[in-house]
Amino acid sequence: MRSPIAGASVLITGAASGIGKELALSAAHRGATQVIIWDIDAEAAHAVVREIQSFGGSATAYRVDLADPAHVAAAGEETIAAYGRVDILINSAGIVTGKEFLDLTEEDITRTFNLNVFALYRVTKVFLPGMIARGKGSITAITSAAGLIGVARQTDYSASKFAATGFIESLRAELRHRGTPLHTLNVQPFYVNTGMFDGVNTRIPLLLPILDVDDVAAKILDAIESGRQSLVLPRFAALIKVAKILPVPVLDRVLDLFGINATMDHFRGRAASRPAPED
Repeated sequence: MRSPIAGASVLITGAASGIGKELALSAAHRGATQVIIWDIDAEAAHAVVREIQSFGGSATAYRVDLADPAHVAAAGEETIAAYGRVDILINSAGIVTGKEFLDLTEEDITRTFNLNVFALYRVTKVFLPGMIARGKGSITAITSAAGLIGVARQTDYSASKFAATGFIESLRAELRHRGTPLHTLNVQPFYVNTGMFDGVNTRIPLLLPILDVDDVAAKILDAIESGRQSLVLPRFAALIKVAKILPVPVLDRVLDLFGINATMDHFRGRAASRPAPED
């Protein structure tokens, strides 16, 4: 189940900025033979490639609209034709609106699920057959701690992250059931300081800090290399899995104590409107 980065071909979606960018840079530093960047922002993606090449790494970028099934399929064919295989797939791209439920438009909801959920199916379906044929490979989904508990002003985002969590957990179960020795990893971080969640706050930073993007990227790659299948950051956030056995009124009071539903009160988000790597 271990998946060494050194010598691997690593593809990261949404790697032009945020967590995805840090993962791309770190994977190159760890000796990936090829870092393949998929992002809708071609200019930013090529800038990451140049940064990787500046310290001797090997990388390439493709402009890919993950919301377009045909575009994903075509990019997948081109990538496989160029590099033969992808050993490690990291699904990092995602988007957040931060709107209250009644302010969400049909377009907002569709876009959120297209990027946060349906893209997982499209991208994974491209590269999973090759991994199965080779009998090795790693698939990571960067979901969110919002996939552990519903949060105010995240009725679209949190729901999409519950779906993404269900996807990667069910994929793990299916591969295990059929005896296919592939690695999967579900990453569920609290807010990360990439800009995607600008304006969010935390009441008890000692226990629930706004996470540093470099540290998160390092922990994700460590988890892939060690064969871990679940990573919740910070560790304290994992306690919500236990807390959910409490009666709902009691759970609500616990969440209020930690200020969970107030975290998005001053949300601004990233200035750019394009889909960004997941935080």
